[in-house]
Amino acid sequence: MRSKDRTLLAEIERFICDYTDRHGYSPAMQEVADGVGVGKSTAYRYIVQLCSEGAVDYAGVRSLTSTRTDARAVRVPVLGEVACGIPKLAEENIDEYVRLPVALFGNDDYFILKASGDSMTGAGIDDGDLVLIRRQSSAEDGQIVVALTENEATLKRFFAEPERHRIRLHPENPKLSDIYVEACEIQGVAVKVLKDL
Repeated sequence: MRSKDRTLLAEIERFICDYTDRHGYSPAMQEVADGVGVGKSTAYRYIVQLCSEGAVDYAGVRSLTSTRTDARAVRVPVLGEVACGIPKLAEENIDEYVRLPVALFGNDDYFILKASGDSMTGAGIDDGDLVLIRRQSSAEDGQIVVALTENEATLKRFFAEPERHRIRLHPENPKLSDIYVEACEIQGVAVKVLKDL
């Protein structure tokens, strides 16, 4: 097969993955053709080739899916900043989306926050780092959570203290004190830090 054909095959497969990530369903044949700038019959011919190579599955209208593990990705919103210090007003404005490979991160419901402050430096979370958060409403003692208290969000290590009827939010910086609250809403648990080296 010519390199031009290989390039078009890769472009079609990438278009299918990107379209599915953006819309939540696969593209129709005409959308593939329009998306890569070829005729519908040409798109169909290349998709048949991708199917024969095991790269995609095609079972009719809106049923195009990539079978390559490295091609599958979850679309994760970047939601702004979270305080790593004094809690601040929670802001959930989507700045952008990033794609994370399913092979590395799985299919969980994630969002990303930018760390602001120095309270979690002992856990390897520095000011400006991107923190991958798995969306969930509960946490186990010792997990790093995004905790919402009175409309203020903070990233801290979570400890329940039921005998004292409170929750302790622990910073990973010896210069800072624990935060004690009667209750908080867990918005998610930190699972990875994405940073520049």
